[in-house]
Amino acid sequence: MLISNIHDAKSNLSSLIAQALAGKQVIIAKAGKPIVKLIRYIPEKVQRIPGLFKGQTWMSDDFTDESTEIEKMFSIK
Repeated sequence: MLISNIHDAKSNLSSLIAQALAGKQVIIAKAGKPIVKLIRYIPEKVQRIPGLFKGQTWMSDDFTDESTEIEKMFSIK
């Protein structure tokens, strides 16, 4: 566990963050009394809900039809 006062924490914030990311416990103190604990942020995983937009989208019936003009532009001869 590393205890640092506010003034030192301002000067060495990058180092303190690196130590917190490495799993060490970092405490920031004011007048010798611990006030803040610096820990690694782990975002919450959001559960996906399959089919949430079912019925809200559509695809044209001719979506897969090929255009001869576009085919000519992309064909290599």
